[in-house]
Amino acid sequence: MANELILIVEDHEKNRKLVRDVLKFKGYGVIEAETGEEGVRLALEQRPSLILMDIRLPGIDGVEALRRIRADATTRGIPIMAITASVMTEDRQKIMDAGFDAYQSKPLNVKDFVVAVEQLLARGRT
Repeated sequence: MANELILIVEDHEKNRKLVRDVLKFKGYGVIEAETGEEGVRLALEQRPSLILMDIRLPGIDGVEALRRIRADATTRGIPIMAITASVMTEDRQKIMDAGFDAYQSKPLNVKDFVVAVEQLLARGRT
């Protein structure tokens, strides 16, 4: 279902643009942050339906941003998907163990990405 607000936390403009363009094409509202701190602030202020979080960010990394978002009762239940270039099996396990709800590796497979977004949003609505 479109119209949900999705927060993209990504420091690379090309990656952010791809994700933004795909989500807007699908009818989602989008807000963006370039740092982990800005992502936490926007999550607390806007309470998006879904957060897409890069792991390697300037300032606090995506894992610390996830911890801060989960620590607040108002944002604890927002699904958060890690989007990262870290594709080694052990990296993926560490990311999932940190508490992310899903994982997508870069470069993104757009079809798989859209399916994952739709699944997380559906889970968040139930």
